Amino acid sequence: MNARTWIRDLSMGARFAVTGGREGWTRTLLTAVGVGLGVGLLLLTTAVPNVLGARHDRDDARYDFSFETTKKIPAADDTLVVAHVDTSFHDDDVRGRLLQPEGPEAPLPPGVEAFPKAGEMVVSPALKKLLASGDGALLRERLPYRTVGTIGESGLVGPAELAYYAHSDDLAQRAGQDSTTRRIDHFGEVAAQQDDGLPPILLLLILVVFVVLLMPVAVFIAAAVRFGGERRDRRLAALRLVGSDGAMTRRIAAGEALAGAAIGLLFGAGFFLIGRQLAGLIDLFGISVYPSYLNPSPLLAALVAVLVPAAAVLVTLFALRGVVIEPLGVVRTAKPARRRLWWRLLPPVAGLAMLYPMIGKGNDNGDFNQYLVIGGVLLLLVGVTALLPWVVESAVGRLNSGGVAWQLAVRRLQLSSGTAARMVNGIAVAVAGAIALQMLFAGVQDDFTKDTGLDPLRAQMEVDLNHASKVDTFDGKVQERFQRTEGVSSAVALSVGSLGERRKDAERDTEMTVGSCASLREIAVLPSCHDGDVFTLPSTSDPSAGVAPDWPKPGHTVYVDPSVSGVERGAEVAWTVPRELPVVKQRHDAIENTIWGLLVTPSAAPAKALHTFSGHVYVQLDHSVPDAAEHVRTTAAQVDPFADAWTWQSTETSRQYEAIRTGLFVGATCVLALIGASLLVSQLEQLRERKRLLSALVAFGTRRRTLTLSVLWQAAIPVALGLVLASAVGLTLGAVLLKMSSVPIRVDWGSVVSMTGVGAGVVLAVTVLSLPALLRLMRPEGLRTE
Repeated sequence: MNARTWIRDLSMGARFAVTGGREGWTRTLLTAVGVGLGVGLLLLTTAVPNVLGARHDRDDARYDFSFETTKKIPAADDTLVVAHVDTSFHDDDVRGRLLQPEGPEAPLPPGVEAFPKAGEMVVSPALKKLLASGDGALLRERLPYRTVGTIGESGLVGPAELAYYAHSDDLAQRAGQDSTTRRIDHFGEVAAQQDDGLPPILLLLILVVFVVLLMPVAVFIAAAVRFGGERRDRRLAALRLVGSDGAMTRRIAAGEALAGAAIGLLFGAGFFLIGRQLAGLIDLFGISVYPSYLNPSPLLAALVAVLVPAAAVLVTLFALRGVVIEPLGVVRTAKPARRRLWWRLLPPVAGLAMLYPMIGKGNDNGDFNQYLVIGGVLLLLVGVTALLPWVVESAVGRLNSGGVAWQLAVRRLQLSSGTAARMVNGIAVAVAGAIALQMLFAGVQDDFTKDTGLDPLRAQMEVDLNHASKVDTFDGKVQERFQRTEGVSSAVALSVGSLGERRKDAERDTEMTVGSCASLREIAVLPSCHDGDVFTLPSTSDPSAGVAPDWPKPGHTVYVDPSVSGVERGAEVAWTVPRELPVVKQRHDAIENTIWGLLVTPSAAPAKALHTFSGHVYVQLDHSVPDAAEHVRTTAAQVDPFADAWTWQSTETSRQYEAIRTGLFVGATCVLALIGASLLVSQLEQLRERKRLLSALVAFGTRRRTLTLSVLWQAAIPVALGLVLASAVGLTLGAVLLKMSSVPIRVDWGSVVSMTGVGAGVVLAVTVLSLPALLRLMRPEGLRTE
């Protein structure tokens, strides 16, 4: 047999698919829609590398900060002073920059056509929309500028980003004095940073996430090319009657599937273009992208274009391997032989064998072999699709007694359990992968979560005031301002500076914390306190805590804010340590447990040096007041435009880990949408196949309610069996992945129940949505034939 024969037979099948009248076109369109949905999501997936690269390039192009302290840029006609004034609003980050151009050739930020003038700002379209809405009232109080323009696409990483550039006249003297303000002569200079790569466990997470998210897509594409299988086989019997042999008949059937897959590629391209445009309107878990970012990799897109039609041909030939098509009919109508179990166990066993060599690696014993990870997880999930038809057949074969609706459903499942299993395969694979991922994420979370040492019961927010802003927190006015803020139950203000034994390059140093007696009592246990007192608080890491330290000694001269090498400041202030210096101990529930050194009340503090101190305000919120945190951020911005107001959390999670988890949520949302749409198409195709049977049952007096219940049972039974199998495979895969990560095996039963519930909910929703079509197919007109 040569290639010409294959091409001839495949071409004949393709012609049958598009010239078979309304019936043929309906079947082909259903196949194309099912395949197209999968192809559209695959094309979106192939665009992910470009999305990440485009967002990274946009962020780099507007980079305006350098950690290089040796490079000092003098003021000139082509320099610009930039200050970071980022904030948050309702859990959304707001990127803020203050600008002061120092000459006519100062560099413009990307996306900005002209510098804003005094009292003006240019904003991103999303921020402009927010400020114009009722929800942005609190944010408007924080940004006392008039909007005069918008930032272009080239200056934003996504359409939903909140960002603004505003003018300021007092930045030049701050440049280089703190970590928020820098003088630059161009944008886009990114400091060279050493990339240590991802920890092995995070790489394992990424690999498993991609396999788990893409596997259901492949399953649905494979199921879509088999739409209309029973009617197709009856048509193929007619081909045998006119002289084709069995092999030729199968090739013609593969040609029909190939035509549907080819049209599905066109549909997929259309779905991709629609999704590409809709992507600009959607903000998922804080991630938004411009449509221009979604450009598929040419190589990956070409791979999809080749593999999908090839898979359609192979799946069709595989599906017909046990079907005997004769001139007078299809043997499938007889009772099929029972499915064998032994070969269905081979994929999961092979998958476990591939994963076994990597057990115990964790983060310390080398990287995980990508190919073994992908192959092992893939084979375990393929095992679900192989085992589910056998499970459904074995289970429904033992079902018998029940009501009329139950009997109709069971009998239908006994006759075509394979069709029912194919509908549920995608859900089962998705649920199995989701359970395994949930176990892996829960198991390794502790490795990427650290204790911050903060106690959210003592304070819920902290406001850090910049010392270069000339904001004095020790005089009580700032503390009083926050205490009067709506939504604040209490506030504690402290100023922290450094002391050295010399003016420059001090070998011994300590901290000086200035605050009222009430504020200092939040840090240490004070025997008595009056304004003018000074105490010494040894470091909690010092084994001699509670004993007077060797330095600073009472009566000695020290220097506030000593200089270090390479910094010419000359602003050091000499200060004499008081003669009386009681030693105090830190409170067991200190509001800030990293403070040590000298505790000083306001009148004893060196007034000339206090402007160099950094202020910290610890705020307790009244959670009964709506938007209490936003009121605090507004007060902070009014007190000091450069203040950083942030929320306390007892733990902090790695950003890389959070990014992977966010990517999983975004991908899972897209896959669930595909699952729902594909299941709906599949359900409608199944109902269309049984149109005459449903009409005949209604004509013989069967109640519509009985038929509706039978359809629900036909969906519920395979789904229940599929979810049980998915839970077993998911738990097994999750346990293996945890062993590979060298963490204890823990089953998060809440996640297992929630994942299975989501899968069942999707199927239930699809079944309910198909009921109108079911009622329409029950009409007597369905008995008409041509």
